[in-house]
Amino acid sequence: MRTTATSARPDTATPVVDFTSVTKRYGQLLAVDQLSLALHPGETVALLGPNGAGKSSALDLLLGLRQPDAGTVRLFGGTPRRAIESGRVGAMLQSGGLMEDVSVRELVSLACAVHPRPYPVGQVLARAGVEAIAGRTVNKLSGGQEQRVRFALATAGACDLIVLDEPTTGMDVTSRRAFWATMREQAAEGRTVLFATHYLEEADAIADRVLVVHRGRLLADGTAADIKAKAGARKVTFDLEGLDCPQGAAETAVRALPRVVGIDISGATVRIRSTDADETVHALYRAGLYPRNLEVAGLGLEQAFIALTEAEEAH
Repeated sequence: MRTTATSARPDTATPVVDFTSVTKRYGQLLAVDQLSLALHPGETVALLGPNGAGKSSALDLLLGLRQPDAGTVRLFGGTPRRAIESGRVGAMLQSGGLMEDVSVRELVSLACAVHPRPYPVGQVLARAGVEAIAGRTVNKLSGGQEQRVRFALATAGACDLIVLDEPTTGMDVTSRRAFWATMREQAAEGRTVLFATHYLEEADAIADRVLVVHRGRLLADGTAADIKAKAGARKVTFDLEGLDCPQGAAETAVRALPRVVGIDISGATVRIRSTDADETVHALYRAGLYPRNLEVAGLGLEQAFIALTEAEEAH
């Protein structure tokens, strides 16, 4: 007989997720390439990568939806299927529709009924912020409301691992803030949260660990600060007169500055990524250019992500 769960009991001695030299091909496409990583209890981990990097394939392997061609995927020391059947994993995926001609409450009630360690239906509705729409049929929901219902289904019971694929797509700012507050609570209770997102500001603010994948391989693994440092560049921004003059002398001089690995010129404003900001700025003055509103700062996570992936593509 199943009992209502009140909390997850993570095993701290065994990795929650363990990929060992995992490879997955689709025909000639190498989607996951010798991927090795481990996740631990209580971590909130962001999975980043450009389109086609292998994020969705990695999540499919993690959830047992596909099998690796080589290597092993283990959840809590066992197979993904065993972990999912025992109710230790909750997943919120982009793919797959929702039953349309039922109410939100009925759908959530079903999820709770089949979960090995269910929470009370009212608690699940409240946590996902869908109490007010519990009586509405699913086909009457907005995109953001559907996302919150998917979240309710993913957390219908006491899971030790929560997997989220682009979870806040379609949510407004208030809903996104409430969603991540709930995720922080889940992590604080010892659960592992793994989420893939294109909102890099969310990864920067929420994740205590960031994984960057590119062409199926793990390109970087660390805190957001580690990833920014790994990019090895700083951001230099300034305004400069004469950039739009016919002869283009100022623009030519700017583009010739040393240590520049990326440049964007918009009107009179120049934005540069430099591997040695001091040398770049000194050369700017030596060239007889006198910038205004000069700012030098470390890269944000988004700029660091772009720098890392661009460098990998060039390599």
